[in-house]
Amino acid sequence: MKLWQKNLILIAIVVLIAVIPLVFLKDAEFGGADGLAEEAITEIAPDYEPWYSSLLEPASGEIESLLFALQAALGAGVVGFVLGRVTAKKPEKTEESKQ
Repeated sequence: MKLWQKNLILIAIVVLIAVIPLVFLKDAEFGGADGLAEEAITEIAPDYEPWYSSLLEPASGEIESLLFALQAALGAGVVGFVLGRVTAKKPEKTEESKQ
């Protein structure tokens, strides 16, 4: 199987993973882990006080999502760069360059 065919299959799988929940779970609420954790803490210990508050509170949920996506993209870029540098093949030295 050629590389472009493998990439095409992987892209199709990613698209299916993203689309299937949206199609079959139309009325589902896709909340984050932070909200679920807050609910669980409130249920277990209603008088719990957080140790600290956020230094920067985004103006809206969209901005918060944007910042999270930027953070994820930067992290993926750094990881990809490091993996590329670590796994890159070193150029072979020729007889001429050894002299």
